[in-house]
Amino acid sequence: MGQAGTAEAAVRYLRSGKALAVEALPRPELRCVREDERAPVDPAEFRRVLGNFATGVTVVTAPGAPGEGPAGFACQSFSSLSLDPPLVAFMVGRTSATWPRIARAGVFCVNVLSAAQGELCRAFAVSGADKFTGVRHDPAPASGSPRLAGTLAWIDCTIHAVHTGGDHLIVVGRVDALGAGEGEAPLLFHRGRFL
Repeated sequence: MGQAGTAEAAVRYLRSGKALAVEALPRPELRCVREDERAPVDPAEFRRVLGNFATGVTVVTAPGAPGEGPAGFACQSFSSLSLDPPLVAFMVGRTSATWPRIARAGVFCVNVLSAAQGELCRAFAVSGADKFTGVRHDPAPASGSPRLAGTLAWIDCTIHAVHTGGDHLIVVGRVDALGAGEGEAPLLFHRGRFL
């Protein structure tokens, strides 16, 4: 049975009422590391080790508010989350200047970049610039968010939930529409560079 078949079987089982109730574990105590404490892991070592995990690269976009252009940022922390209901997730830094604009829009489109779109990714990774200058796009069908030309796939979403995760936010989107292009290979990021 494939992964989708396994997920569908799990959903059917949970809906059948045969599943035992599961008590939620108590939430762990969250606190900041005090200045006189050593952080449990050196941030540079954390980045170096986790850089060994290759990730796909996306650009998350949202329509602009009246009088301003659309919003978007490069994002490599994107994942599918749930089949039923269809949910995806991405992580964004709490200090992001783009995130408040996406949050206000309440919708977003995830654009999965192809191997040939490294320069496009770099353009969306900078802060404070007009990232859409010269970028071909059309409105995604459900949200109107920019759907970038030449991508491998696009996922059009409504913000479903936002959770805290350390210095990032975990944004969950409910998928309203999606599609795949004709691109070849995905753009991958590994050890600080594109593959």
